[in-house]
Amino acid sequence: MDFLFQYGLFVAKAITIVVAILLVVGGVIALASKQKQGAGNLEIKSLSEQIDDLKQNAQQLLLSKEQLKKREKDKKKADKEKKKNKSNDENEDKPNLFVIDFKGSMDAHEVDNLREEVTAVICSVQDKDEVLVRLESGGGVVHGYGLAASQLQRLKDNGIHLTAAVDKVAASGGYMMACVADTVLSAKFAIIGSIGVIAQLPNFNKLLKKNNIEFEQHTAGDFKRTLTMFGENTDQGRDKFRQELEEVHVMFKDFVSEHRDNINIDKVATGEYWYGSKAAELGLVDTIQTSDDFLLGKLDSHKIYSVKYTKKKPLPERLGMAASAGLESAFVKLWTKGQSLFR
Repeated sequence: MDFLFQYGLFVAKAITIVVAILLVVGGVIALASKQKQGAGNLEIKSLSEQIDDLKQNAQQLLLSKEQLKKREKDKKKADKEKKKNKSNDENEDKPNLFVIDFKGSMDAHEVDNLREEVTAVICSVQDKDEVLVRLESGGGVVHGYGLAASQLQRLKDNGIHLTAAVDKVAASGGYMMACVADTVLSAKFAIIGSIGVIAQLPNFNKLLKKNNIEFEQHTAGDFKRTLTMFGENTDQGRDKFRQELEEVHVMFKDFVSEHRDNINIDKVATGEYWYGSKAAELGLVDTIQTSDDFLLGKLDSHKIYSVKYTKKKPLPERLGMAASAGLESAFVKLWTKGQSLFR
């Protein structure tokens, strides 16, 4: 009897705690859902300072005290000489190099942040400022990457020199973005190209028929739905679908040709991809160079900043994650106590 009493008490405590937590969380989430969602955050950090700190740390670890003193002395002397020789009418401010990172997914939802980053640069740009986009994407939906490429075009339309650096991959929609740039850099083994269009979907019509399941679909318009997953596809629908794919491919080729007029578009628009070295031979990229080496080369002539826009998660989502962690912790504690009753 004592065992049953203790076990019943344990269950009652567990239920009481869970219900109390759910009531509190539900009330807070209900209030939070009525609040206006907060705007995102724009972060601008100095990459110049970050690289300088890295260099100094490396030198302190690798050089002797005498070498460090000599290097510091030479640096002061060079800075003094540079300041002395600089004419009074020369602009002492270095131009800015803004660095934007774009790591694209299949649905290209990252374009929402990219558009804010591009707008921030356009609103603050000065003469001779440049932009570097570190691009990594294997492509995805046409409309998403079309918009992403248009965002980069905004920079060029405002007279900003744009460099795209591909360290790993810029294929299909990713290359659509890269080709917009004035200069395209690529690592030697980066994947470049894949100027093609693909669409695929399963069809379960035979499986439905086998199990005596009927599927109905009603449309207005001959080609409102060319192919379907559950209905019986027709040759007419397949031909129309292929025609639509070919039209998109022609648009893709025209877009690349517009920005890279030095390439043989028929030779590179086969859907194939190439590694950086071969892509340079084909004219898809301009220079074999990593983004890291590009930034090091600009360190003395530009002030380098990273530009990043992040959206705040809605309060209900943040509270939900916190509540989940709290519930898990509570169950662990209760389970531990419960286990002690059975020993």
